[in-house]
Amino acid sequence: MITVRLKKQPTVPLEAESLTPDRLVGQSNAAIRAVPIYLGKRQCRLDEFFDVDGADSDQLEIHGDTGRVKWIGREMSRGTIKIHGNAGMHLGAYMRGGRIEAAGNAGDWLGAEMTGGLIRVAGNAGGQIGAAYRGSLAGMKGGAILVNGSAGLEVGMRMKRGIIAVAGPVRDFAGLQMKGGTIILGGGAEIRTGAWMFRGTIISLAPLQLLPTFEYAAAYMPTFLQLYAKHLRTLGVSLPVDSAAGVYLRHSGDHSVPGKGEIFVWQPASRG
Repeated sequence: MITVRLKKQPTVPLEAESLTPDRLVGQSNAAIRAVPIYLGKRQCRLDEFFDVDGADSDQLEIHGDTGRVKWIGREMSRGTIKIHGNAGMHLGAYMRGGRIEAAGNAGDWLGAEMTGGLIRVAGNAGGQIGAAYRGSLAGMKGGAILVNGSAGLEVGMRMKRGIIAVAGPVRDFAGLQMKGGTIILGGGAEIRTGAWMFRGTIISLAPLQLLPTFEYAAAYMPTFLQLYAKHLRTLGVSLPVDSAAGVYLRHSGDHSVPGKGEIFVWQPASRG
């Protein structure tokens, strides 16, 4: 186990892409303390801002409010990162495997363009979860991102595969230009959900204000969701799949593209 503890807040955001198991495994404590990080344009040693315990492990624990520390877990492919506090922008960007758990909130671009692995955030997250960076044609291509709180703009923008599940409400443009994969909105979304969506599935457990370019298809309990719910339960995500409790309203679109995506909105059964 390698444990790092933030000992002072940076005056500007730190860029710490070296805080990943792939970089630290096989390294001595002295080598880890000397790993480079960046404060603006200035290269620093890791131990200028962090106390470091342990060596040679793909299990990393980070203590302190690292909300101003960017790129933690960039391109990681193995091991675990546990963050006992907030995390900054680009957490788990380009991630290929392993597991990241953040006990607090996370910034924008969480899991951007990741291809594998699992990210779990106990608090809220920013915008562009699992999204494509500006100028890139594809966002998330695999893995799972689970957020227990709310999230910002453009969740899953241009994602191709994988799962994004947000328990709380999200802001505009969820699923923007989505090309595949699944987005689960436990608390619904604001407006323009699925705009310019080509393919993929968005499931909302709260009412949505849909664009007029989405066409209502049917109200039913999809068989694939009943099967999919079993897999989601292994991740700690619950979907209502009891037909006695309600149905899903299926909408297809975005027909302005034209697209073949689908949005399912849960409608509980009426009582009495």
